Amino acid sequence: MKKLIGIFQANNLFIKIFLVMVISVIAVSIMITYNSIRMSTNLFLDTFSITNSKIMDQITERFNLFTNSIVSASLEVETNGTIKQLLQVEHDTASEKSIYYYHMTNEMKQIFAEVDPNDANMVILSNQQDVFNMNYIKWQVDGELLANHEIIDRIEKSDTDIVYQFEQSEVTNGVPMVIASKALKLRSDEIYGYLFFSLTEPDLRKFYESYTSEGNNVLLITPEGEIISSNQEELIGDSSLELLSYAEGVRGEDLEYRNINVFGQEFVFLSQYIPSMDIYLVNLINQEVVADNVINTSDILLIAIVIVGLAVLVAFLILRKMTVSISQLVRQISDMARYQFNKPLKEAGGYETRKIAKAFNYMLNELQDYVQILMNTQDKQRKAELEALQHQINPHFIYNTLASIKFMIRQEKKETASNTIDSFISLLQNSLSNVDETITIRQELDNLKSYVQINQARYGERIKVNYLISPDCLDLLIPKLVIQPFIENAFFHAFTQKKTGYIQILIANREKNLICEIVDNGDGMIADQLDNKTIKTKEKRQLFSGIGVKNVHERIQLLYGKDYGVEIESKPLQGTKVLIKLPLQS
Repeated sequence: MKKLIGIFQANNLFIKIFLVMVISVIAVSIMITYNSIRMSTNLFLDTFSITNSKIMDQITERFNLFTNSIVSASLEVETNGTIKQLLQVEHDTASEKSIYYYHMTNEMKQIFAEVDPNDANMVILSNQQDVFNMNYIKWQVDGELLANHEIIDRIEKSDTDIVYQFEQSEVTNGVPMVIASKALKLRSDEIYGYLFFSLTEPDLRKFYESYTSEGNNVLLITPEGEIISSNQEELIGDSSLELLSYAEGVRGEDLEYRNINVFGQEFVFLSQYIPSMDIYLVNLINQEVVADNVINTSDILLIAIVIVGLAVLVAFLILRKMTVSISQLVRQISDMARYQFNKPLKEAGGYETRKIAKAFNYMLNELQDYVQILMNTQDKQRKAELEALQHQINPHFIYNTLASIKFMIRQEKKETASNTIDSFISLLQNSLSNVDETITIRQELDNLKSYVQINQARYGERIKVNYLISPDCLDLLIPKLVIQPFIENAFFHAFTQKKTGYIQILIANREKNLICEIVDNGDGMIADQLDNKTIKTKEKRQLFSGIGVKNVHERIQLLYGKDYGVEIESKPLQGTKVLIKLPLQS
C-alpha cells in the first residue's frame, strides 16, 4: 500500500491530468454520440433554428436599409425648396412646362441616387396630375389614373407618414409591387403633391431569394393576411389568415421556431415583424424535406470509439513525457521565494520544460530593467498626452486681428488700436510658452481680459464680460488656458440668436477646491449638443486657440485625477453654465 501511495505521489500531476483527459474524452464522446443519434430524427431543428434565425435578421436588415433610404429620400424631397416651389406654381405655357420638368428632373435625380436598391423607382405626382418618373421601365405611371386611384385615399386617411401598400391592379399595369407613398404637405397641412417609391415583387424577392432553397421558403404577409411576396410564386396574392395568426402570435417575442400545420403540411415556422413596412417576414421549413438528412447511427458509434481510443493513447504518451519535468520545475518555482528571485531555475527536462525555465530565468534577469523601462515609458506617454493637448494659435484669428488693427489705424482710432496691439502681444506671449506651465489666477485674468478686449474691439461691446473673483484666489495656481476656451465658445457660439448678453466669470474657493464658473445668458444648447464634455457645433468661427472643450477636461484629469474636470449645464434660450473643478495650488 505504501509503495502504491509513493507511486501515486510521485506521479500525482500525471495521474490527475490523465484521469481528467480520459474522463473528459469519454464524457464528450458519449454526449456527442447521444446527441448525434437524437439528431437523426430532429436534425432540422438544430440545423435551421440557429441558422435561419440569423438569416431572418439579415433579411430584416436588408428591408430596414431599404426603408431607411426611403425615409432619407422623402425627407430630402420635403425639404427641397425647389421641388416645393415648382409643385405649387401652375405652369401654363410650353416653355414654362419645359423648364418645370427640367428642374424637377434634375432635383429628383440627385435624391434618387441615394435610394437603395437601384431597382426601386421614385415618382412624384403633382396636384395637376403631372408625373415625374425616375425609372419608367419599372412603373409606367398614368398620372390621371393614379390621381383618382384609392392609393391616394389610403395616403390621405393614414395616420403614418409613409404608407406601404401592395398593389397589383390597372394602376401598376397588373405588375405586383410594393409602393411606399407619402403626401407632400405644407405647414398648413395643405397637400401640394404626392411622393411614391415602388419596388416590383420580383425585385422585392431579391432581398431574400438567395437564402431560400427546396423546402426552405420565405413569405411576406400583410396585416390583412395577404401574401405579397414569396419564393413560391404560386402563393403570391393568396390570403392565409391561419398563417397570419401564427405570425401575430409570436410578434414581440424572441425569434424561436415552432411546429405548425399549414397548407396541409408540417412546417417549422419562424416569423419576424418588420415595423417599418408593417409586414410579417415568415420562414417555412418543410419537415419532410429536411428529415431526409438522417445520420447513420452505426457510423457515429464507430467514429466515437475510434476517437476515444486514439485520444486516450495520445494523452498517455504526451502527458507521461511532460509531467515529470514539469513537476520538478514546479518544485523549483515553489522554493523561489526564499532566494528572493535571485537563484535561477535549472534548465533540464523536456523541450517545453527547458523553454519555460529559460524564459523564466530571462524574466528574472530583465525584470528590473523592464520595470524601469515601463516607468520611463509611462512618464513619456503622459508627457506626450499633455503635449498633444498643446494649443495652436489659429492663423485666421491673427489675420483678422491684424486686419482690425489696420482698420482702426485708418480710422485714426489710435488709442483703441494701441490697446488692441498690447492685448494681442500679451495674448501671443502667453500662448507661445509651455502648456505645462502653471500661472496664477491673476495672470490668467490678464490673458482673458486681453482676449476679451480684442474681440470687443473687433465686434463691439454687445457681449459684456463680468469678473467676480474671490480675492483669496488671485495668487492660486492653475494650468494655462483652462478658462479661455470656454470664453471663446461663449463669444462665438452662445449669441447666434440673441445678439446681446453677458458672460460672467466667477472664481472662488469652495470646500478646499478651486471652482471656476463661466456663465452666459446666450442661446443655450439642447442635450444632443452636449457629448462627454464636448460642445457639438457646426459653427466655423475663427477662435484664437485650438484647445477644445473636451481637451480641457482630459487635460485636467491627466494632471490631477478623475475627481477633477469640467461639467457643463445648458438650457435652450436660457444660457450655459460651465463649472471647472481644480485642486488648490499656491
